[in-house]
This record gives sequence, C-alpha cells and structure tokens, in this order.
Amino acid sequence: MSSDSNAVAVVTGASSGIGAATARRLATEGFHVVLAARRADRLASLADEITGGGGRATTVPVDVTSADGVATLAATVSGLDGRLELLVNNAGGARGAEPIEAASVEDWTWMYEVNVLGTLRVTQALLPALEASGAGTVVVLSSTAGLIVYEGGAGYAAAKHAQTALAETLRLELSGRPVRVIEIDPGMVRTDEFALNRFGGDPAKAAAVYAGVANPLVAEDIADCIAWCATRPHHVNVDRLVVRPLAQAAQHKVHRVL
Repeated sequence: MSSDSNAVAVVTGASSGIGAATARRLATEGFHVVLAARRADRLASLADEITGGGGRATTVPVDVTSADGVATLAATVSGLDGRLELLVNNAGGARGAEPIEAASVEDWTWMYEVNVLGTLRVTQALLPALEASGAGTVVVLSSTAGLIVYEGGAGYAAAKHAQTALAETLRLELSGRPVRVIEIDPGMVRTDEFALNRFGGDPAKAAAVYAGVANPLVAEDIADCIAWCATRPHHVNVDRLVVRPLAQAAQHKVHRVL
C-alpha cells in the first residue's frame, strides 16, 4: 500500500472516537485525509489539528444516509490532487439494548441505515476512484457483534452481521480487480460517545458497560489496527481482523474487578 504524497484516504464518522483517531493516524502515515461526518465544527477542529502537525486534511460535512451528501463527498474527492487509495467505512453506532419483544423499530431502522446502507452508499460512490488508483483498499468497521449474537443486542448484531456480509460479498465480487476489502471487528472499545449514544445519553448506563474493566480498548488501538492493515503491501489482504481487550475473552466473558 502506497502512502506517498498523492495518496488520499477517506474516513467516515471522522468527527469523534475511532474515526477521529484513524484520521490522525493516517495523516501521520502520509495520507491526505478526507474527514467525513455530520458535525462540521468537529471536523474543522480535527483538520486544524492535523494540518497544524504538518499533515493534510479536507473536511466534508456529510450524513452517510443521504444520497445527495454522499454524492457531494464523491465530487469533493474527485476534485483533489491525488489518488484515492483508501476508504475507511467507520460511520455507524448502536441504539438501544432492549430485548426483541420491547425493541424500538426506529432504533433498528437507524442502525441499519447508518451501519449497512451508509457503508453501501459510500462504497458505491467511491469504488470507481479506488479501482482507478490501481491499489485501492476498502476497510469496513464492523464489530464482534457481527460474528455472534447476545441478549439485548439483536438490532446492533443484525446490522453488524449485515455489514459483515457486505464486506465478504464485496471481496468476492472484486476478485481480480485491484481493490482489497478488509474487515475490522473490534470488541469492547471505550470511546466518549458509543455507549452514551446507545443508552440515550444516560452516563450511568454507559459507564456500567466498562465497570471493573481495567483496560478496555481505546480508539487509538483500533486506529493502529486499521493503519497496519492498510499499509501492508497491496498483495497482502487481511480479510478479517478481530481485536478485543485482554479482559474480554469472548462476547459474554469479560474479566471485571469490582
């Protein structure tokens, strides 16, 4: 994977958490990073941070559930001086933790729209440019929830299973073309917003997710994984990377010291 002065990387969901950490890391790897997310003020602040450190960044305020917004993103990328070599489909999230019998259809719809259809829209829009680079890479940020189910997580697990199916199918369909597809499946990652958003802004419920876990993963850990996969020689395809903190042996097995 080339990360020379002409290499461009797009990161969706770049305004916070894993997306922001990934953008910072890719900038240090030499990529011109396109920061895509809904919150323009946060994108501007992150771009200032990256350019202040000698990197290159372009901001595109966009909602990945909007066809018009994604078209604007693609147009912006096509106007840059460089080759689009990397797309990190990071935009996503979870809402709700109720059992199926009490789950919100609106929450399930939102999770599918953002995690699955958002990935689909952005990938479709940018795939021609990725292929034209001759060395394209699509990263899909799924989750260990895309590999196994758990009580109270059906909506999120369903969306992430669908996202995993998208990544696996895309890899088959692109066989013989110069675009690799990498799936990253994190387990427990503590960020400022993921659990808080899942529980409707309730800080106590969000904190309980990580209670007693000495060292959950943090956004920078996942950014490191993404950067490592994306910067391997282009003939090396890391199909799937599953990463959990040491304290999490499996989805249901977490060591806690309370």
